[in-house]
Amino acid sequence: MRIFEAYNSHSARLTLLALLSASTLYCFYKSLRLKRHAALLFPASNPSSSSSPRGKLFFVSQTGTSEILARRLLRLLTSSGISFDLVHPKDYEPEDLSKEALVLIVASTWEDGNPPPDSGFFSNWLAESADDFRVGSMLLSRCKFAVFGVGSRSYGATFNAVARGFSERMRKLGGLQVLPVGEGDVDAGDLDEVFDVWSWKLISVLKDGCVENGDFDGSKVVVENDAETNDGSEEDYDDDSDADGENGAETTVVDLEDIAGKGPSRKTRTMTTSNGTINGEKEMVTPVIRASLEKQGYKIIGSHSGVKLCRWTKSQLRGRGGCYKHSFYGIESHRCMEATPSLACANKCVFCWRHHTNPVGKSWRWKMDDPIEIVNSAIDLHTKMIRQMKGVPGVKEERLSEGLSPRHCALSLVGEPIMYPEINSLIDELHRRRISTFLVTNAQFPEKIKELKPITQLYVSVDAATKDSLKAIDRPLFGDFWERFLDSLKALREKQQRTVYRLTLVKGWNAEDIDAYFDLFSVGKPDFVEIKGVTYCGSSATSKLTMENVPWHSDVKAFSEALALKSKGEYEVACEHVHSCCVLLAKTEKFKVDNQWFTWIDYEKFHDLVASGRPFTSKDYMAATPSWAVYGAEEGGFDPVQSRYRKERRHRPKNTD
Repeated sequence: MRIFEAYNSHSARLTLLALLSASTLYCFYKSLRLKRHAALLFPASNPSSSSSPRGKLFFVSQTGTSEILARRLLRLLTSSGISFDLVHPKDYEPEDLSKEALVLIVASTWEDGNPPPDSGFFSNWLAESADDFRVGSMLLSRCKFAVFGVGSRSYGATFNAVARGFSERMRKLGGLQVLPVGEGDVDAGDLDEVFDVWSWKLISVLKDGCVENGDFDGSKVVVENDAETNDGSEEDYDDDSDADGENGAETTVVDLEDIAGKGPSRKTRTMTTSNGTINGEKEMVTPVIRASLEKQGYKIIGSHSGVKLCRWTKSQLRGRGGCYKHSFYGIESHRCMEATPSLACANKCVFCWRHHTNPVGKSWRWKMDDPIEIVNSAIDLHTKMIRQMKGVPGVKEERLSEGLSPRHCALSLVGEPIMYPEINSLIDELHRRRISTFLVTNAQFPEKIKELKPITQLYVSVDAATKDSLKAIDRPLFGDFWERFLDSLKALREKQQRTVYRLTLVKGWNAEDIDAYFDLFSVGKPDFVEIKGVTYCGSSATSKLTMENVPWHSDVKAFSEALALKSKGEYEVACEHVHSCCVLLAKTEKFKVDNQWFTWIDYEKFHDLVASGRPFTSKDYMAATPSWAVYGAEEGGFDPVQSRYRKERRHRPKNTD
């Protein structure tokens, strides 16, 4: 019995000793953990530390817009006495991130939620390191960071994916985030303001005793726990705003998600509504968008429409020639009104010569104006612009008078006109006034094409012939863009009135896809195929197109002839307009009668047919093409009744040294 009691007593003492030892080890371990954590949050200043004393400010951008934002932030930091180095990721060794005390990143999202190619190595290194258990979760433990992203909610789950990814991976590697990710959403039309607010928050955090002799002292950063969160909800539109050009030059061009808005200053901007809404309905055209478009000469109608005076309208008012539609189809350019009932579009084409200052969208989610009011306002604003041409040298009094009564409407100004829910009512109103309609759609809304009433001439933009090239050139919002594109061509085939494929040739992008383009002919069976060289609009933040991408008229002719040859006589080259670098293919069985082309339109006959309410086809209102407009004519599509005017070119001579 005593032996048993002694054994129990000895066992109890051993158990107690084990518990005390375990408690001691646990307390020692916790003490080390707390010390280490404190050291990470408030590291002691050490002149011999390997951490860089100056912060690093990275910009991740495809075309330079994020660099513009980063430079703006750099100026703000410098004026606040905080030293930073501006760095492009392609010029930086990611392994050195562990030596940095503070890192700021301004990041734009490129295609499919990926970073621009020249920032790919930096991004991949972060992703691989964050997922590599051998690297450890404390690699960036001495690094504080903040990230600002620029994006559009129209791209759904990939909205600011790059900025969010940087934040997540740097935190996984032990980095301490001093501010929540700033998310610039161009849908709100206030990108500048959002970035400025975020920047000043950042300055406030950094100036909380962290600046000594112009260098960053990480031990004094107070981490801000912002209660605001980004809900990440998807909106189906994108209100782009102006962007600064590279090297500080100002431009009105913006990019896919790489957008840095530079709208009117706070002094000049007037907000007529709260958050861009009226009576709870969001307006398509925000004050920023409105100011930008008006600066380019657009007249905004209501909340989502616009009108602008075409340069060819001005040209024919002065008797200096009409546009290619005058040569191909017989419109009177000085009586043509260029307008749109929807400034929004579902694409962001690399060659968009409207500079992407309009919104983008996948469906209609805005306040909607009455179609008759749109037509009335468009005609009123158009005629006012015509009247302003009075007194301009060369303007003919007779043509000015005719111009005050528009007879044609090109619904191709900017955006996607068939997105407007009341497009058929608007077309009815134009036809009621005997104004012909030339409507251009970007082939992303096949159901809308099917629902369209008869149009004088219906266009589908065929900007590329393959899925990959269409994605690269049009940069569509829809994930099923290719299926929508093909369905749009099929819907075009069912139309009984005149139909057109519009091809824009861009050297180096789509000018070599002759076979693929020809394969699309059988899908939509268009009456006509317009082939035009891309128009170069100067330096652009939306793409890297240069004059090298602009084909010569001889290139366009060769491409057109090759397509006609492949059709084996189904299509022939019918007309050309050398000045516009544009060529027209036409179906021979319909529009070539007794060896004469009938590509022109009998507009009065068209309106009579519409008014009759009876079915009719494109052959019922065709008219003979004049000899000067026929392909190969000496005039090159220039109306001999007009006076040819050639501008003087006074370019600075090239340095031949």
